[in-house]
Amino acid sequence: MTLNRRQALALASTLAAPAAFAQGDWPSKPIRIIVPYPPGGSSDIISRAISNILADSLKTTVIVENKPGSNGNLGADLVAKAAPDGYTLLLCDVGALAISPSVYPRLPFDPSKELRGVAMLAYSPHLLVVHPSVPANNLKELVALSKQRDLNFAVSGTGGATHLAGVALERASGARWQYVPYKGGSQAIQDTVAGQTQVMMNGMLATLPHVQGGKLKVLGVSKKTRMPLIGDVPTIAEQGLPGFDTGTWQGVLAPKGTPDAIVQKLNAQLIGAIRSADVRARLAGQGAEVTTMAPKEQDQFFEAERKRWQLVVNAANIKAE
Repeated sequence: MTLNRRQALALASTLAAPAAFAQGDWPSKPIRIIVPYPPGGSSDIISRAISNILADSLKTTVIVENKPGSNGNLGADLVAKAAPDGYTLLLCDVGALAISPSVYPRLPFDPSKELRGVAMLAYSPHLLVVHPSVPANNLKELVALSKQRDLNFAVSGTGGATHLAGVALERASGARWQYVPYKGGSQAIQDTVAGQTQVMMNGMLATLPHVQGGKLKVLGVSKKTRMPLIGDVPTIAEQGLPGFDTGTWQGVLAPKGTPDAIVQKLNAQLIGAIRSADVRARLAGQGAEVTTMAPKEQDQFFEAERKRWQLVVNAANIKAE
């Protein structure tokens, strides 16, 4: 049967009506925020800080679920394969996710093709920290020490953002250390606090409380400017490595195909939550900056990070199982 133009338009309108209705009713059931790391890391802290505010503004239940494994890739794959309906979201380190395609040759999903940006939320510079027993008080002394004795460098996972930050620092400074991968930043911090590992670079949001408590000693911050929260601690760039700049970027992503109307509504509500006075003050007190982006900007940032870190991964020949 051949349809004329009016019949075709009527049929298209009929087919589109359920989807439009569903989007108009969104959300009509609980929303899950998947954090692909163990509790206690930067992504987990932020997700729990905004979940209640988001629930109130959207008038639905918002559930935070930790799904750790494979340096965040298990949780990310779960979201990539989820229905693109706005009910399953990923809150993670966007930079770490951008690194994964270069490090994992058998990654079960393609983040560029199966996920889309929803909202960038916050940036936290990496702190270069050591166990208090390490006899080094700045980067120069740490580099010299690394050539005299074995130092174990704790990372949140092979090929993760903290690992790549350590590799970039090692290559730029001439330091030498052995990388010890964990299943998340919180576990890496715990072992460094216990003295089982000696050095690490980790997001300031999760690491600063241990510095303030005297459990870790900070030698530098991976930001272009100093951070008042840690006093007169110099940046890594100031300590002989001009332009050195790394950090943790927390953002929300959704399965590719999630309707634009839902993504735009989520973007507005997420940014409203992260900019709320209580959350902003809490994050600022721990060294995280509210740094928001529109969905398209976030996708562009992701691709820029993917290209940037691919060069480091290839130069250092980093591959994970």
